Amino acid sequence: MANTTKKDIVKTIAEQIDLPQLRTKELVQKTFDALIEALVREGRLELRNFGVFQIKRREARMARNPRTGERVPVAAKSVVTFKPGKEMEARVRQLDQTPAPPPGAAPPAAPSGQGG
Repeated sequence: MANTTKKDIVKTIAEQIDLPQLRTKELVQKTFDALIEALVREGRLELRNFGVFQIKRREARMARNPRTGERVPVAAKSVVTFKPGKEMEARVRQLDQTPAPPPGAAPPAAPSGQGG
């Protein structure tokens, strides 16, 4: 399974709303920038039917270097956590209800007629 990139998202949106990819890329990037800014400013970002991003503080701790077994200190730091929304959870759970394709099989075709 290949990773989806921002470029893939831009291409999909550009095709769906009939905008040039360059303009769509600007809109997608501005959206990402606004989301990051809101998260940093507020410490929590809730997107209905998508999920909740939250900044949490991890305390300093002692960890172990897996290669040497040596104990090493890890400084306190802020991290971003994500809790998926109900709609995302439901869509992901649907993956468990569909049989996995045999190895080497082509992925299913996307449904057509998806317009806005």
